Amino acid sequence: MKRRTFLTGSACLTAGSLLPACGRAGKSGGLRLATVKYGSLNWLVQTILRNKLDQQANLKLDILEVANNQGGPVALLSNEADLVVSDWTWAMRQRSLGENLLFSPYSQTLGAVMVRKGGPITNLADFKGKRLGVAGSSIDKSWLLLRAYARKVTGTDMAELAEPVFGSPPLLSEEFRNGRLDGVLNFWTYTARLIGEGHTRLVGMQEILAGLGVSPVPSLVGFVWKEETNVKKGAEINTFFKVVHEANQVLATSDAAWDDIRNLVRPKTDAEFAAIKAAYRAGIPSPWSPEQTDSAKQLFDLLVALGEKKLVGHGTKFDPKLFHVVS
Repeated sequence: MKRRTFLTGSACLTAGSLLPACGRAGKSGGLRLATVKYGSLNWLVQTILRNKLDQQANLKLDILEVANNQGGPVALLSNEADLVVSDWTWAMRQRSLGENLLFSPYSQTLGAVMVRKGGPITNLADFKGKRLGVAGSSIDKSWLLLRAYARKVTGTDMAELAEPVFGSPPLLSEEFRNGRLDGVLNFWTYTARLIGEGHTRLVGMQEILAGLGVSPVPSLVGFVWKEETNVKKGAEINTFFKVVHEANQVLATSDAAWDDIRNLVRPKTDAEFAAIKAAYRAGIPSPWSPEQTDSAKQLFDLLVALGEKKLVGHGTKFDPKLFHVVS
C-alpha cells in the first residue's frame, strides 16, 4: 500500500500490510482519503488532481492507497483515513455498534446478471439447471435480492432454479468467458467490461430493486466518515464534495478526461472503454434526499427479512441520521 500526499510530494511505501508502517497518515493536516489504485474512486481522484480542482478550492488531499475494498473501512475505523467509499449497509451496522458514521452518495451504478448474446437464456426462468456465478457469498445483498425478485417473477427461488457458484468478481468473469458459467451476477465495473465484450445484460439491480418495490432506488455506495471528523474538518469535507461534483461534471462531459485516466481503467478494447464510461456516467448520483432515506429504510427492512439479519448484523437498527445532506 502506498500513501501519497500529492500537494507536498511526499510518499511512503509498505508491503504485506493493510495500514502504513511509516506513521499515521495525514500528519500534514490534509483530508485523508483511502482509495484502491485501479478502482473507480481513483479515476475520480486523478481527474481532480489533473484538473487541479483541489488547488483551485484550496483543498489539501492526502491519498492513502489500499490494496482492496476491505482496506478502506479498516483504515477508517483505525483512524488512518478520514473518508472512504463503502456500502451504507456496512456503515449502518457500524453505527449501531457505536461508530457514529455518516454517508453521502458516491455512485448509483449497480451490478447486473450477464448472459451470452444470442444464447439460450433470455429470462430468469431459463436458468433452470444452469450455473450462475455470484460475486461474494451466499448472504451477499445482490444475491438475496435476486432470489426474492426471481420468486416474484418466476414463482421459484433463484437458488432452486440455478446452481449458484460463489467467488471473487474477476474469477467469475473469467469463468463466464471460458464457458464454465452460464451467467454471472457481478459488480458494475465487471458487468460493464462484459457488455463491452458483447455479452448481454439480462437484468440489472436497479430493475430488481424497483421490482421489489424499493423506489426511488437509493445509492448503495458512498463516502463514509466519522461524525467527529465532521466536527473537526466539516469545511474541508463540504469543499471535497463540491470538488467531487466538479470532477464528475468533467467525467460526464469530456472524453479527453477519460483518455487521461485510461491507464487506470485498463480496458482491453475501445468498446469496453466506452461501456465503462457509459456506466460510470449513468451512476453519477443526485444529492441525497428525504425520499432516498425513505427508500433506504424500505431496502434495509427488505434485507433484514431476506438475510435473517446475517447481512446487516444482529441488533442493527435503521438510523436516518447516517445520511448526510451536503449544503
